Parts: sequence; C-alpha cells; structure tokens
Amino acid sequence: MVIATTPTLEGRRVREYLGIVTGEAIIGANVFKDIMAGFRDFVGGRSKAYENSLREAREEALREMSAEARARGADAVIGVDLDYEVLGSGNGMLMVSTSGTAVALE
Repeated sequence: MVIATTPTLEGRRVREYLGIVTGEAIIGANVFKDIMAGFRDFVGGRSKAYENSLREAREEALREMSAEARARGADAVIGVDLDYEVLGSGNGMLMVSTSGTAVALE
C-alpha cells in the first residue's frame, strides 16, 4: 500500500477515488514514563519512552487507515494528514489520527 502526503503520485494516474479513510490510536502515559520524562526534562535530552510510544501510536493509526483502504480495493492513500491531540483528565492520553483519500491506480 502506497501512502503519501501529496495529492498525487509521480508517474501514477488515479483510476478511481474510493473515499476518505481514517485511522486512530490512543495511548496513555503511565507512571514510569512520566517519571523518566520528568527526569529528562530536569537534566535535558530526549524522552525515548515517550518517543517510542508516539511512534507505535502513529504506526498503528497508519496501519488502521491502510487496512480500511485495502478493504475498499485501494492501491494507495493520498493526501494523508497526521494529527496529534492530548485527551483525558490531566491530559494523560495522546491520540494520533490519520486521514487520506483511498485511490485505485491505473
């Protein structure tokens, strides 16, 4: 499955637009990650625990979107947008959402 943020794919023509497809993933921050992130904030540097969680959520949202596109018979998803939102009481949850247009290519 080709996934692109661009509205077209170079050298490929769209045969049919199959509609908007989406994917979402919500992750919660746990106490250990919060403690380690707080320590990183204090001494500086990157929080690998949060980065890994964010990467996993993004990949899951993209997988979900791709599966929906595949179920519609798509070869690609174009115009993909990734959004990140903080949710929940105390902002303890992070949502990654993806959307794009499923297309069949010639």
